[in-house]
Amino acid sequence: MPETMVQADGLVKIYKSKQTEVLALQGLDLAVEEGELTAIIGNSGSGKSTFLNMIGGLDRPSAGSLHVGGKNLFTMTEKELVHYKRDTVGFVWQNNGRNLLPWLSALENVMLPMNLSNTRKRKAKALELLEMVGMGRKKRSRMNMLSGGEQQRVAIAIALANSPKLLLADEPTGSVDVNTANYIFDVFTELNKNGQTIIIVTHDVALSKKVRRVVAIRDGKISSERILKEAYADRVKESGINWREEDTQEEYAIMDRAGRVQIPADLLAAMELSGNKVKLELQDGKVIISRPESEPEQNQAKTKKGKGV
Repeated sequence: MPETMVQADGLVKIYKSKQTEVLALQGLDLAVEEGELTAIIGNSGSGKSTFLNMIGGLDRPSAGSLHVGGKNLFTMTEKELVHYKRDTVGFVWQNNGRNLLPWLSALENVMLPMNLSNTRKRKAKALELLEMVGMGRKKRSRMNMLSGGEQQRVAIAIALANSPKLLLADEPTGSVDVNTANYIFDVFTELNKNGQTIIIVTHDVALSKKVRRVVAIRDGKISSERILKEAYADRVKESGINWREEDTQEEYAIMDRAGRVQIPADLLAAMELSGNKVKLELQDGKVIISRPESEPEQNQAKTKKGKGV
């Protein structure tokens, strides 16, 4: 059985300034198994990038617990955190300038973060990684000679340089064209088939529909998950599927340990509630959510007989 790579329990993050206090994460719970390819989606300000930064050791939680690869990020010293960021996680940014040094060649960029070792071994591994991402022929090219998509592929090779247990990608296809985005996702898919655990934050609808597990964060908590249907699980590379239009995933609401469930925003809008109360009934094993009977008759909500929660 695969072991748990990421275990977040009751994770809270508060950003404070003299004037304001922002609650970015509000008791987030999430487990990611070894070998999973998981996408995290959510509106701006939902907390998804905050969560990714915490997993990457770039930000500290305010409360709760967070373990990655068996390491407790709450109790790490600064020195341990440096080793963690070097050896346990690799990061791919939307702004690949954070990964790349423009005055170095692609090969030199990939070799740079590797642990001190025999130069010949470092070079051989860097060449292998560049071949993996389709950049072997441009190993001598400096960054200003490469397109944005090519630079992003080099950035992926850099993130893999120290063989991290967990690869994190923040909007990796956000600044490239559709064909390059598809190529980059194919690279992630191949890495995942070889056992690499990957977490991607993305706004790319087509990319998120190809991922086996999609976690939606809303208001600092996990609100729902989408799981790739069996019919599509082995067809992610087929060009004939319209990933933006077809219903490729099953969606589930997530219930926290206190029994709370976030009602999807589109259902709330359809119910046109005037207050914050709803009526719950159990019918034939399904929980039915409707408007309270005290609401005016003309505003009575339609009974929702969709998925049980």
